[in-house]
Amino acid sequence: MVRPAARRPGQSRKAQTSLFVAYVIAVTGAVTGLLLAILSVADPVGFAALRVASHEVTAPVARGTRSVIGSISGIDDAVSAYVSAGSQNSRLRAELADARRQLVATSALQEENRQLKTLLKLQEADKTGVANGYLLTSTSTSSKRIALLSIGRNVGVAAGQPVRGADGLIGRVLSSGPSVSQVLLLTDVDNIVPIRRARDGLPALAYGRGNGDLDIRTLNIANNPFKPGDIMVTSGTGGLYPPNVPVAIIVRRTSEGALARPLADPAKVDAVSVLRPYTPDNIEAQAAHPAAPAAAPAPKTAP
Repeated sequence: MVRPAARRPGQSRKAQTSLFVAYVIAVTGAVTGLLLAILSVADPVGFAALRVASHEVTAPVARGTRSVIGSISGIDDAVSAYVSAGSQNSRLRAELADARRQLVATSALQEENRQLKTLLKLQEADKTGVANGYLLTSTSTSSKRIALLSIGRNVGVAAGQPVRGADGLIGRVLSSGPSVSQVLLLTDVDNIVPIRRARDGLPALAYGRGNGDLDIRTLNIANNPFKPGDIMVTSGTGGLYPPNVPVAIIVRRTSEGALARPLADPAKVDAVSVLRPYTPDNIEAQAAHPAAPAAAPAPKTAP
């Protein structure tokens, strides 16, 4: 028959040994503390030396503990700094994106105001303007380059009237509705504009290529006097476009003349002015009864 667990000799001896060791440690600690107290009173100098010696013994342990604590604290600081840097980086990126949006909006408004101011100055010097408006959209297909104008017959716009921007000629009105009109752009293949070179009056013709550029051809086929950088303006010949309106700049010479780029890019132009056709009747009427064109849209201010 197996003995009860409480009466096993091995377990009893272990309990007795543990109890004895606990008593010995307690008594030893008490005696040591009492001796140290007596020593501190009887021999303060010796007690101080003993305390210094104990500090020397425990100093490496203290240093190691301090190093471990410092390392743990450093890791915590590094993690906190990393998390903080991540949130700060996100905030700075958001602020940068917002600043970029504001810069783009401000730049667009500044460019639009520049165009409006230029048109106003042109109106003060030239009384051929009918009305001012905005290019709403532009379409480009294989055969037609057409833009939609924000004004129509309600302000006197009619088919055949020239359209210009602050930087130069845009095209001519193709058709007009009650409040909007279609503009045949300068670069359309069906647009031919009589021009001349600004510096010496050399006559030429500008042909739309349908791809955003112009072919410039001189009237003298045997001679090709064009140079890159030459500025071409309207000549007034043909009775549609008034003279001295900037048209294009020569990019390079070709076998038949030159390749030019329009000075007024419809994709970048907002405000435009519709002009009266350059015909003898209009010239005489303007000389006899000069009339101011319709007011331009007010310049906008950045928010």
